[in-house]
Amino acid sequence: MNQEKPERQRIPRRRPEERVEDFQEVARGYTSEQARREAERCLQCPKPQCVEGCPVRVDIPGFIKKITSDEPQAAAEVIKITNVLPAICGRVCPQEDQCEARCILAASDEPINIGALERYAGDRARKQEKPSGNLTNPPVAVVGAGPAGLTCAADLLRLGHPVTIFEAFHEPGGVLVYGIPEFRLPKEIVREEIRHLEDMGAKIETNVLVGRTVTIDQLLNEQKFASVFVAAGAGTPWFLGLPGENLPGVYAANEFLTRVNLMRAHRSDYATPLKLGDRVAVIGGGNVALDSARSALRVGASEVLLLYRRDREQMPARKMEVEHAEEEGVEFHFLTNPIRFHPDDQDHLGQIECLQMKLGQPDDSGRPRPLPVEDSNHFYDVDNVIVAVGSRPNRIIGETTEDLETNSDNTIAADESSGATSRPEVFAGGDVVTGSATVIAAMGAGRRAARSIHNYLT
Repeated sequence: MNQEKPERQRIPRRRPEERVEDFQEVARGYTSEQARREAERCLQCPKPQCVEGCPVRVDIPGFIKKITSDEPQAAAEVIKITNVLPAICGRVCPQEDQCEARCILAASDEPINIGALERYAGDRARKQEKPSGNLTNPPVAVVGAGPAGLTCAADLLRLGHPVTIFEAFHEPGGVLVYGIPEFRLPKEIVREEIRHLEDMGAKIETNVLVGRTVTIDQLLNEQKFASVFVAAGAGTPWFLGLPGENLPGVYAANEFLTRVNLMRAHRSDYATPLKLGDRVAVIGGGNVALDSARSALRVGASEVLLLYRRDREQMPARKMEVEHAEEEGVEFHFLTNPIRFHPDDQDHLGQIECLQMKLGQPDDSGRPRPLPVEDSNHFYDVDNVIVAVGSRPNRIIGETTEDLETNSDNTIAADESSGATSRPEVFAGGDVVTGSATVIAAMGAGRRAARSIHNYLT
């Protein structure tokens, strides 16, 4: 008699009509029973390909095995050997394109829900970290308290280096606090993970804009840091360069999400200026575009349109986030490309003019190139537009650091495998090198750079 295959455990989530009214977390996470059942589906492969799909090389079968024995604390300890932010990564990493895509069950069945199990372990085992012990190796400065900087700092502490992190904002966390909305990643989880890092011995100085408050050379020569890791992120938005883009009512996604997340514009007890009308359009197809659209619904927009120049299958956003946005009422307009913003009679944004697109041959990204359809101009009446088409680093560090090689898009030229730059004592990684990428990719860069810095200094 054939035994039925155990089904993949679905993550409980709140009803759309309820969650769109607030910023509380959408997904509820596994119960202990659900986590155990999902963990028991793992085949414990002798040569696990899922690990190869993880940028930080978490021992995935190892931590899952601990969950089958109802040991979430032990599972989290296995994860934290290579990933200091399990509760965060379990929520925001694109596991479906990385570790889960390599799971052997993906070929004939549904892959193990690795992300949900990682979140389960991280949520149930968040506790005080042990101090890293004698920090007797040369001190290192880390610029930026985002995923790459936090990960690099944790690994350097474990390797015996005193670490000071310099953060431009008034709160550490980088994109984890100013970019990702509360309903996807509660800020208290980020704060708790950062407290763990401080318990390990990290010092964090906020409101320090490296390049203005202090330069890289001053950190090295005056403050006597032996090396600097630059993980300043990519917080400068790309714009479309279209006529009318400077009209009142047009937001960059970075600005919009920072106001909502870090400046708490969604709370009535904070006087953060955020003027949003009834009908809002978001331009883009990535996770930032979806975060902007879903946040706009929650801060008062009655109708949100998402305009994307390719088709649904080419969207870079996570499928789960697309589903959540649809459930909450975001209207998707595919094969639609804006070409001009038109003012109303008050010289405020009033309309977007768009072209219908069709898909041609693949471009450099491997996706079909969007091509305009002749005489397909059409208009949308809108009160606001949020432009979410990517971001790049601020050029301030490149301009104020002598002999540091940068690229035309303001990214720092660095070796991908080590983080080494044109300055021997300066390393860089994360979005400041690659441009906008994933949290876990930035963490992987932080890990590689930490080992390189340690080797360089010792």
